[in-house]
Amino acid sequence: MEKLTFRYAQEQDCEKILFLIRELAKYEKMEDDVIATPELLREWIFEKKKAEVIFPMEDGKEVGYALFFHNFSTFLGRAGMYLEDLFIMPQYRGKGYGKATLKELARIAVQRGCGRLEWSCLDWNKPSIDLYLSLGAEAMDEWTVYRLTGDTLRKMAGELDA
Repeated sequence: MEKLTFRYAQEQDCEKILFLIRELAKYEKMEDDVIATPELLREWIFEKKKAEVIFPMEDGKEVGYALFFHNFSTFLGRAGMYLEDLFIMPQYRGKGYGKATLKELARIAVQRGCGRLEWSCLDWNKPSIDLYLSLGAEAMDEWTVYRLTGDTLRKMAGELDA
């Protein structure tokens, strides 16, 4: 593995973050779902501080990104970290950068006193699943993710007529 370093994203990185989000969306065949803009990323990541981004860096160049935020476990009585996105550009894969990025996230979580690091993975993404299992991560098969978005979310909030 080349010498890999990490840096936290800064406000001026919003275009770069959005580029990488779009690359991830291409990989996941979800390009049409990306409605984020640099302005939205700036507001929610840097002004409202609702998420953080680190870049794995090879020779001073960003080779991917990880976007994460804190959640809370009532059972553990402490915060955890939720990894929303982990993406390594295709030309940099196979060098151990995904594993190294997960190790860096684990280091951050432990340093911050978090009780867990968790994430979701598309069930067809076998290369990533194999990596996660090789690191000792456990699939939470007994849990199902539910989601409200768009008009359904607004309807639930009482902002739209049923």
